[in-house]
Amino acid sequence: MESFRNELKYLCSEGELTLIASAIRPLCALDSHTTGSGTYAIRSLYFDDSENSCYYDNENGTDPREKFRIRIYNASDRQITLECKKKQRYMTHKDSCPLTKEQYQMILQGQLTPTSEDAPLLRKFYAQCQQRYLRPKVIVAYERTPFVYPAGNVRITFDRNIGCSTDIDGFFAPNLPLRPILPLGKQILEVKYDEFLPDFLYTAMDLGSLRQTAFSKYYLCRKFSI
Repeated sequence: MESFRNELKYLCSEGELTLIASAIRPLCALDSHTTGSGTYAIRSLYFDDSENSCYYDNENGTDPREKFRIRIYNASDRQITLECKKKQRYMTHKDSCPLTKEQYQMILQGQLTPTSEDAPLLRKFYAQCQQRYLRPKVIVAYERTPFVYPAGNVRITFDRNIGCSTDIDGFFAPNLPLRPILPLGKQILEVKYDEFLPDFLYTAMDLGSLRQTAFSKYYLCRKFSI
C-alpha cells in the first residue's frame, strides 16, 4: 500500500527564512547530504505528453495526478534518479529508482527498453512513454537547505533561486542559464511530514502567520516555457 505524506508550502521572503532557520536550527538537524554550506543544488527534468496533460492537470487541480521526473544533485551524474510524484487529496507520494548515465541517455534518445530485471518504476515509465509519448519538457532548478526531525518524519526545506530552462542538453552543465520564476527576494518554504507535525515546530516556524500556497515549481516553469 502506498504511503502518502502531508506537504505544506509557503511563499516567503529571505528575511522570513532567516528567522525560521534561527528558530529551528537548535531543534532540527541538517540533512546529511548537504555540503559544507548546508545546501545542495537540485535539477529535475520533467516529462509530459504531447497534450501537456501534466501541465493542465496541475492547472485544473486534477485529483489524483502524477508526473515523472529525472533528478540530479549539484549538476553531477553520480546520482541520477527517476521519480514519479503522485498527488491525492492534498497529500503526496513519491516512488523512485536509480538510473545509470547510459540509461538516462537512452531515455532521451527514445532507445531504452527495460527488461524484467529492471525496477518496476522504470518499466512503468517506459510503458507511459510508449502509450502517451512522454518526452522531456523543462528543467526545474533551485538551491535547497534541508532540515530534518525524526518524530513525524518531518522535513523542512528552503528552496531558493528557483529557475527553469528548456535546454535539455544542458541538464548536466555546470553553469546552466536559468530563467527566474519568482519575484526578486521570494523563496519557497516546504514542510513535509507523515502523520503529525510536532506543535513546537509549528510554533517555532510561526506558520500561522505565513500564507500557505498551492505552489508548483513544475507548473510555473512550464507556464514560462510553453
